[in-house]
Amino acid sequence: MTSHQSTKKWHETSSADFAPSDPSKSSIVDIFPPQSDPKTELGRYRLLSPTAAVRVSPICLGGMSLGDQWTGYMCGSLNQAQSEELLDAFYKAGGNFIDTANSYHDNQSEHIIGEWMEKRGIRDEIVLATKYSTYDKNRQGEPFPGIGVNYMGNSKKSLRVTLDAALKRLRTDYVDLLYVHWWDHSTNIAELMLSLNDMVKLGKVLYLGISDTPAWVVSQANEYARQNGLAQFVIYQGHWNLGARDMERDIIPMCRNNGMSIAPYGVLGAGKFKTPEELKKRTNLRAGLQPTEQELRTAGLLQEVAEEIGGGVHPAHVAFAWARQMMTDCYPILGGTSIEHLKSNIEALKIVLTPEQMKKLNEGSPFNHGFPTGRFGLDPRLLPNHEPDMIFLKTVGAACSALTC
Repeated sequence: MTSHQSTKKWHETSSADFAPSDPSKSSIVDIFPPQSDPKTELGRYRLLSPTAAVRVSPICLGGMSLGDQWTGYMCGSLNQAQSEELLDAFYKAGGNFIDTANSYHDNQSEHIIGEWMEKRGIRDEIVLATKYSTYDKNRQGEPFPGIGVNYMGNSKKSLRVTLDAALKRLRTDYVDLLYVHWWDHSTNIAELMLSLNDMVKLGKVLYLGISDTPAWVVSQANEYARQNGLAQFVIYQGHWNLGARDMERDIIPMCRNNGMSIAPYGVLGAGKFKTPEELKKRTNLRAGLQPTEQELRTAGLLQEVAEEIGGGVHPAHVAFAWARQMMTDCYPILGGTSIEHLKSNIEALKIVLTPEQMKKLNEGSPFNHGFPTGRFGLDPRLLPNHEPDMIFLKTVGAACSALTC
């Protein structure tokens, strides 16, 4: 093979860039060799959701920590070079799923990710998610001098101007996943879904997601899309962890019944899932961060399970494993600024909690589902042995499982 040909491998532009094949490679396995085991658990890719066949890493890297425009708010920052080091570490470990938003660090996060992908020539290897809806024209708290009213919300115009600008910053002509960042309580569902579908038809967006939105809105939007042959939401992003389980009331059941996955943020507890000693030490260092009694109880519970597992497992990683086992189609969004923390989170993908440990965590950090679930029971398909906990279903016998009744 000539030096010209060796530099062109995987980047061929004409037939002259190809070297003759090795005649000793005579079987189909020689042509299509099996992939070796991944370097880390991050390289075990899964379908994004039951309704989206793109394959993603089990952790989504959050882009909210990439940038230095929100240093005070984020209690830290990463400039371009530092961000690229974190992105490189994620990519080299097998990560391909990255999340950002138009507003993060006043657009800087999208710029950083776009420049990084372009420098390394890896755009199509990355499953890239961004968001629209949030106003992004202020700079370091200084108001935009023009008329910014339509740079915000879920409207068709907000979508158009935000997405076009985001694609330029990301240095690409499409995003794999576009989220509605939050529900504006103004845009009607027909306008929302038709506008989003237009972006899919234009090839600017491959899949749709939605974040921080009531379950009834998502259900109605997906039903409208189904009835009219439009692209549907395939993933939901929201705040969820062992100490904040509100998504279990309506959102997670809605996702299961709509073939949607979840991308929860805050899974590690935003620094609250530490040992009780660490929490108290943090309180002494920074006023105003006193843990609540419930947070202390949850931290103690996580510490108990971590000690059962052994091997220096941190309580936050127990919470991480709990979330992944509570819902199969779950892709936690993890940010942060430390490569060492990233590596430890990747290592935590190996943790598998026992049924007894899951029961201990769920019962030790109870959640009130409210009416009607709190009174009439959970979906039996989500309960051990599929046995109903609703009094009226029990009247026909425990043999009437969710698979038959």
